[in-house]
Amino acid sequence: MSYDDFSNDYDRFVNWDKRLSAEMPFLLAALNRLVNPDQSIKVLDAACGTGWHAIALAQQGFAVYGADLSYPMIARAQANALASGVQATFLPAGFGELSGAFSVHLPFDALLCLGNSLPHAIGSQSLRHALRDFADCLLPGGLLVVQNRNFDAVLAQRQRWMEPQSHQEADGEWLFLRFYDFLPDGLIRFNIINLQRKNEGDWLQQVSEVQLYPITHKEFLAALTETGFGEIATYGALSLDSPFDLQASGNLVILAHKQ
Repeated sequence: MSYDDFSNDYDRFVNWDKRLSAEMPFLLAALNRLVNPDQSIKVLDAACGTGWHAIALAQQGFAVYGADLSYPMIARAQANALASGVQATFLPAGFGELSGAFSVHLPFDALLCLGNSLPHAIGSQSLRHALRDFADCLLPGGLLVVQNRNFDAVLAQRQRWMEPQSHQEADGEWLFLRFYDFLPDGLIRFNIINLQRKNEGDWLQQVSEVQLYPITHKEFLAALTETGFGEIATYGALSLDSPFDLQASGNLVILAHKQ
């Protein structure tokens, strides 16, 4: 999948008003427990996409930074921040590159990796490399927040299809269909079908795919411990009222602190 190309439609793919309304109370509750008497709490949003989590946090008074491997996603994030009238720093950087790219801004009080982004680090070594990079970005005691799919349930139940997304504006209409293929090597192929039309004309379609590493609950906890994180709490969604259930939860959300 080219996230460069998908950047054009990403803010149509995600209903940000709905998503931020649901997720911000959880993020604010977690971040507001942190104390930095010298300055505003500094937050790095890894794999920030078009920047809306960072922008929403900036509107709440946090000092925000964002990183994404895709340059067009970063350009969108910068434009969204400018249009929203907030100060935010966005830089192109992937997993394993964050501490280098943001060296003059280190350390951070918190680091976010949301939207099932971390499974793009393919394999156990890449996962641990990314987590060590996260730790290098944080203060001792700094907070890590990760939101992944609950791949234990996905794998056990062979959950292929996700809820369709739709968007309308002016004379245009978009439909996004998402599904998984389970590959023989244990990886998952994530497919997105992007359907577009104008003035109720013919549908144009684009199919994109990317491989994911399905991080199970057991491996994730072990990897966090190995890379210097502790005080680990798990949730089934970005909600304090959603305990993690290995068989039933849609997501695996982790709160952990750098030791």
